[in-house]
Amino acid sequence: MRTTKRFSPRLLDLFRERGRGTGTYGSYIPWHRVSRSDPASRGRSHLIAWRGRHIELLSDGEFTAFCFSTRLMTPKNDLREQFPLSQERSPHELTAYDARFHMRKYPGTLEIAKNLGIKHPLVHGGGLTASWVMTTDLLLMLQTDDGTCTLLAIAVKDRSLLSERATALLTIEAGYWQSRGVPWLLITPRLYHPQVVETLFRTWQWAVQMPVSESYLQAAETAIHLWQGHSLTYLLQKLSQEFDSHSQAQHAIWQAIWSGRTPVDLRRGWRPHVPLQLLPQAQFDYFNPILMRRSAWT
Repeated sequence: MRTTKRFSPRLLDLFRERGRGTGTYGSYIPWHRVSRSDPASRGRSHLIAWRGRHIELLSDGEFTAFCFSTRLMTPKNDLREQFPLSQERSPHELTAYDARFHMRKYPGTLEIAKNLGIKHPLVHGGGLTASWVMTTDLLLMLQTDDGTCTLLAIAVKDRSLLSERATALLTIEAGYWQSRGVPWLLITPRLYHPQVVETLFRTWQWAVQMPVSESYLQAAETAIHLWQGHSLTYLLQKLSQEFDSHSQAQHAIWQAIWSGRTPVDLRRGWRPHVPLQLLPQAQFDYFNPILMRRSAWT
């Protein structure tokens, strides 16, 4: 059973002392963690081994957003989940990747909430009261070929209809990133196809773990184009013989698909007997709301 531990000012101080919300790439430590020492999350949590650390996701919605985000994750790019927003004025979050952003400070959530006329969330415990540390579910760092770094902030809600208070808190979060010139997306179920998500949930372990070689990806890409219309079972048999490994064939196929190299219709479902069908690249891309920068926020 998960702990019934509750948040308190002392617990937030403990998070800071332990370096929560700091670091980049493999050294990053999320502010909220999937741990018995943390208060339980309301949704189903996911702990995903990825790029030398565990990605800690607190709901199926966050896991869905992570799956979509992997399409943007080249080796130079970074993903930080449960990212804490500064309460006070602070340097830009890009400072962690480019020291030139350290010169200017931007407003924190306390200032933004005050300017918007929204009550900032608080936390109580042990006779103390403190301002709650707001977080963004996913913060992506995207690097262009010339080395320029940009950020993409993503908030996730498992429901499309939000309470008045939830909307107010999202307004603070949106204002935080807007003040920094960072695009901010709100991802809800109305933005994605449920069958696509079901396929992502069923295949993620092959798509994001144990990266295969470029030669295997090329072989999978060629095979999918050559034998589209055949079942996944048929394709796996062919590649398993070529690779002398059923596991490597599974990883190669789904990594080729998730990366967009072979735009297979993910609405087909995940079952091996169902035929593979290619889509036009633009249609395949459309099913990924993060890649297309769609947002439920208006």
